[in-house]
Formats: sequence, C-alpha cells, structure tokens
Amino acid sequence: MTPWSWCCGSRSRDPRRSVAAGAPSISARHRYPNPVSPESTPLSLERLVTTVAVRLMAANAATSPQVSGEVLAVLVAYFDVDFSFLRYNDHSIRASILIAEWPLRPDVPDPDPLRVVYYKDADPVFALAENVKSPMVFRPENQDYQKRIEEGRNIPQTSMAAAPLTSGDVTTGVLGFVKIGDREWTPAELNALEAIASLFAQVQARVQAEERLRHQADHDDLTGLHNRRALIDHLESRLATDEPGPVAALYLDLDRLKTINDYLGHNVGDWFLRVIAERLRRGAEDARVIARLGGDEFVVIPSSPMTIPEAERLATRLLTIVGERVPVDGEMLTRSVSIGVALATPGRDSASDLLRRADQAVLEAKAAGGNQVAVFSDEMSLRTDYRNDIELHLRDVIENGALFLQYLPEVDMRTGDVLATEALVRWNHPTRGLLSPAVFISVAESINLAGDLGRWVLRTACEEFARWRALGVADGIVLRVNVSPVQLVTDGFVETVAAVMAEFGLDPGSVCLEITESVVVQDMEATSVTLAGLRDVGVKLAIDDFGTGFSVLSHLKSLPVDVLKIDRSFVAELGENPDDLAIVRAVIALAEAFELELVAEGVETVVAAKTLLHHGCHRAQGFLLSRPLAGSDMAALLAKGRVPVHFSATPSV
Repeated sequence: MTPWSWCCGSRSRDPRRSVAAGAPSISARHRYPNPVSPESTPLSLERLVTTVAVRLMAANAATSPQVSGEVLAVLVAYFDVDFSFLRYNDHSIRASILIAEWPLRPDVPDPDPLRVVYYKDADPVFALAENVKSPMVFRPENQDYQKRIEEGRNIPQTSMAAAPLTSGDVTTGVLGFVKIGDREWTPAELNALEAIASLFAQVQARVQAEERLRHQADHDDLTGLHNRRALIDHLESRLATDEPGPVAALYLDLDRLKTINDYLGHNVGDWFLRVIAERLRRGAEDARVIARLGGDEFVVIPSSPMTIPEAERLATRLLTIVGERVPVDGEMLTRSVSIGVALATPGRDSASDLLRRADQAVLEAKAAGGNQVAVFSDEMSLRTDYRNDIELHLRDVIENGALFLQYLPEVDMRTGDVLATEALVRWNHPTRGLLSPAVFISVAESINLAGDLGRWVLRTACEEFARWRALGVADGIVLRVNVSPVQLVTDGFVETVAAVMAEFGLDPGSVCLEITESVVVQDMEATSVTLAGLRDVGVKLAIDDFGTGFSVLSHLKSLPVDVLKIDRSFVAELGENPDDLAIVRAVIALAEAFELELVAEGVETVVAAKTLLHHGCHRAQGFLLSRPLAGSDMAALLAKGRVPVHFSATPSV
C-alpha cells in the first residue's frame, strides 16, 4: 500500500494524465451543485471555514457522504490541489474507511478494495494516520515519502497535507489534500485545515450518534439482533411487487427456557439467549435478517429466495446448532428448539401473512413434542382458523346460551336397565354446526375458561336432573359430570359442588364426578385433599379413560374412588385385538380387587359387548346401546327404564 493509493486510489498509471483527462471532465459544478471557488467568489481562510461550517451543519447520516464530497470540491478548488479525501478510523478493526473524495473516480469498482484499508497492512506513512494528533505535511524534500510515491506510481514529485479528525484523545479520521508537484502549506492554511477537520469530526460524531439511535431503534438490547420493527420493515421491502421470491421465514421458539430462568436465574437465562443469538448468526450466514421477537422467540429470514426443501435443510441445521450444549457456571445446559417454516410470494403476501404462517408452523412443532421442524400447510391454517374462531366466541356462548347438554345412558348389558347418565356439553355453532367437547374443551383450558365452562355444565346438569327426579323418572339413577383439571385444583371447588347439590335438592350419592387418570397424578397431594372433600359432601368419584397409562395404579388403594371407566381405545377392537383384551381383563381384575364399579366406554359392536359380558364387565356406554340424547329424550328413556339388548348373558366368545 503506497501513500498515493491511500490518498486518491487512482488506477491511472500517470495521475497527472488522470487529473487532466479524467477527473476534471466531471466538474465540481456537474457532480456537486453550486461549488464555491476562488474564481467565482474570493474567500479568505476565515470565510472558507465559515462556508464549510454552514455546508456541514445540515449534514446527517443519510446525506453526510454527499455533503462531504461537495465540501471537498470547494476545498480542492480553493487550495489549488489535485486530490482530496476524507477517511474515518474504525479502531475496533484497526482500519481506515473512505467516506468521500474529490475528484470522483468514474471507474471505481464495487466494492472498492481501497475503501477499507487495514493499518496492519499499510505503509508507514499511511499508518501515521491511525493516531496522529496534529496536521502532517509531506513535501519533495521528504525522501522516503517521495521514493514510495515513485516506486508505487511513477510520479516524479508530489506533496500532501493531512489534518486529523479527533474526539478527545482519539483520532477518528483524517482529511487529506494531494498536489502533483510541490506546494507549500502556510501556518495559516494548516490552522484552517485543522479547523475544517474539527468540523468534519463534529459531523462524524453526529452521524455516529444518529446511527447508534437508529441501531437501538432497530435492534434488540439483549442480543444485538434485529427487533420486530426492523423485521417487519425488511419483510415489507422483500415482499414488494417484482422482488425475487419466494421469501422464506424460519420461526424459532426455544423449548422450556423457563426451567433455566427458574433454576439458575434470569441473568443466566439472558446469557443463554445471547449464546443462542450468536449461534444463529453462525449457522445462518446467508440470513439477511435475524430477529428476536422477545422472550425466547427468533425469526431468521434468508437473503436469497428459497424453496421449502432448502428452508427445511437450513432449519434442520439450526436445530442441531442451537441444541449444542452450553457451559454455564459449571453446568452444561442445553435446550431444544421448535422451528416453523413458511414461504411468502412477493406482490401477493404481506409480512404479517408470512409471520403468521411461520408462527402456526412452530406451534404445530411444539404441539408434536418440540425439538423438530414443521412446515406450514393449508390444513394447518384451517385448524388454526378453527381454533381461533372457537377462542374468540367461547366466552360469549357460555354466557349467552349457545351451549346445551346431551346425555349418554349407562346400561346394564345383561338386562338393558339404565343405571346412570353422563352429561355431555355441546355447542351449536352458527356456521360450523354441532361441536363436541373434544373440539373446544382444550381451548377453554388454554384461555382460562375451563372453570366457567365446568360450572355451567355442573349447574345445568344438576338442574335438569332435579326436574327428572321431581317427575319420578330418575330415582336410583346416577348423574355423571366430567370435571376439568382446572376445576379440581380451584379453591372452593368442593364448596361449589356441595352448594349446587343443595340448591337442587340432590341426595348424596346421586352425583358422580368423572376425572381423567392423568389428572389424578398431576398433583397427588392437592388431588387427594379435593377428592376426600368431595367424598365427604356425598359426591361419588370415577376415574375416566382408565388404562391409558396405568399411572394411578399405585394410588388406587388410597384414593376415594368409586368407579373405573375403561377407556374406549381398548374397547373398540375387543374380539379382534388380543392386546386390548389383556388390558381389559387386567382392569376388570383391578376393579374386583378394589371393589369398584366398572364401566366400559365406547361399546359399538356386538362382539365387544359379548366379550365384556363374558369377562365380567356388565355396565357400558356406547352407540350400540344408545347415542347421546337431548334432555327430553333422556327423560323419556328414564321413564321406560331400559334399552333393548340382544346379548346372551353367557355368550360364547
């Protein structure tokens, strides 16, 4: 690197020819409007400094290179030199960066290799600019300087003056002027250059302050990644009409970061997020934008258009990189990540469309257990729209009467006698038709409406059951009502149930609450207390869906349970699947051992019914016996007392 290439970066073999034939053809008036020159308006040095100050006062981050070039054009004309340059120092990388120059070089390549020059590779004269504090002048009598010029560019004689830009004790750049041939610089001129350099330093500080503010506005404080605002701006630009596509988005959601925060504290959690951010930078080198949306959610937008297979491959690579172990205070921490992948088409899709799809995909990945990649599909969108529709309207239907109950009889398959009835909530949706609880119960639990829904079901069922008893058709019948996990751990639940039974005059033992097997063991201590309280107020208890995990077996002897209900998944293929039969026989044996009532759910075939009867299970529910009935139809069935059955009490199976 020669001083000449540092100053002007000319590619011409003869800079004098370049100035005469090349640069002057791009005049100051042509490229920078209204330059002030000594020929048009004679200036003193004081007026020159004032003129420069006025010009630079209006410069900001966006206009600084243009305005700086205009000022350099004025200075080149005023001082009668051939080249000028303004360079800023980046001490973090020990480099000098070209900001503006005059004359402009029409043949400059992009990127210009001389725009960023590293001091470690620079020649000694150039290296002085890294920390110089006062103006420097190099004239023909400086033999070392002239020798380097001649060797590098075959120029017989040049002179140069350079004034540093400073901020406190730090040299932040340099303002330089080159004359082909000799030029003396008077002390007054050097003082003026020093003053002008200080004006450029003020512009530099102002630009850096603006850039810091812009960076803060567009970046996440914790990780330094882009924030949601910058992400949206970038996507809106990428998705404009006629932009290349498709545009891919990878939505990343760390699995169970809360464990780290709870166990090791939020400082460790924050540090962990910074590590993840750095890994994303490393793993997605081609990404135009990597953004943190808050919490433990990130979005990666690749620079180039991508197909689904290409985006999946990138997502799979990030899945591995993010999942690598992280050493923290002697602990080796690791968290998996769920990644949703989606594409958008420029001119057709919006930024919100793309992010919504990617978000839906990541939710699908998390619902499937996490630590995997899911790709958005139209079916996924339909499911999400369905769920959102339910979530938005569920509270209104609980309060305004769109819900109603149906009842599923429980029958003694030996005689057809109706022994009990299970209340089943239904939603008559205005556009989607009849919805079963399987569709909306989970949504109710996710938005904290399970308690409201459960209270409505319990009170409505007990009110209707009391009317049947008043008609004399439900004597000896048990009303079964399902209970959600949320209700079971809610303070005052036992008192609520007791109050409803008392309000409608229901006898002890006439109401049975059903809880799923998994709920029983989620919080064994709290569950046991609640179940004992329910037993004390005269409520029977049933374990629903029994057999799906056998997780409650060790607690059967201590839980105040009255009924086991065999899960329908083991009943559906009875007579065909020997494994199901083995499980059913084991449950029957358990019920007998603990002297519990036993009910089979989902009996839909004669073979299943006969198999159950043969092995000692007599009570059942299912479409073979009866479909769910409206309240009036259930009352009519109770008045009859039984359903027709055609099974032998001792079948040959």
